[in-house]
Amino acid sequence: MSTTQSERLRELLEPLVSSQGLDLEEIEVDSVGRKRVLRVVVDSDTGADLDQIADVSRALSAKLDESDAMGEGEYTLEVGTPGAERPLTEHRHYVRATDRLVKFQLAEGGELVARILKVDDEGVDTEVPGVKGRKATARRLAFDDIVRARVQVEFSRKDKKEEEA
Repeated sequence: MSTTQSERLRELLEPLVSSQGLDLEEIEVDSVGRKRVLRVVVDSDTGADLDQIADVSRALSAKLDESDAMGEGEYTLEVGTPGAERPLTEHRHYVRATDRLVKFQLAEGGELVARILKVDDEGVDTEVPGVKGRKATARRLAFDDIVRARVQVEFSRKDKKEEEA
């Protein structure tokens, strides 16, 4: 997708997504055989439920039908939320990942897996899980020290209520 088309689509769709109380996270156009697929990823601080996704999908579809942003050919519109292991690229992504386990690629080299406890304008306060009976340790990461960060899926994490009981 050309930068121009991407910018046009973002300018066209972002106000509609915002009016639904959501953030436009990503726009991607893929060719699948002779068909094109327009993928729109939306999110919010509280997440997006299926009703919100359906509402924004209808609004986007109507807006795209009345414009020439996708050209004359057929395309399929897919609207969804970021995946479970989403990359963190914006400040709001880190805020939304508070209390989640994240894998950080560090500028100094190496990786760190830690839970985000708090986010401010300069960086994140994390808790590095203890290994083999050791206690968890606190670590501060400045945004400048983070090359990449991705939320990790946890299957066996105890709920805070369970831990406090």
